Amino acid sequence: MNQEKLMTILLEPRVTEKSTLIGEAYNQYVFKVAREATKPEIKQAVELMFDGAEVVSVQVMNVKGKKKMFARRLGQRVNWKKAYVKLKSGFDIDFMGA
Repeated sequence: MNQEKLMTILLEPRVTEKSTLIGEAYNQYVFKVAREATKPEIKQAVELMFDGAEVVSVQVMNVKGKKKMFARRLGQRVNWKKAYVKLKSGFDIDFMGA
């Protein structure tokens, strides 16, 4: 897999209360990923973007967009995909860059 494609797979980290608790308890991190991304591609992308991080497992979930009212019309937000990435013990990802 070429590096340009791998750099476009991880869209953003999902930093919420739930993802923070999961990160502290199980050494897992949550990312919003491209909808066409596969588990091996996500693993390679995390190992490429965060030097020295060794991925143990990847779990993927498709999130359906909520139905909302937009100016008196019913619409739907975009569906997206998120990935739970578990790292080997002793490895860490620092999102703040400090």
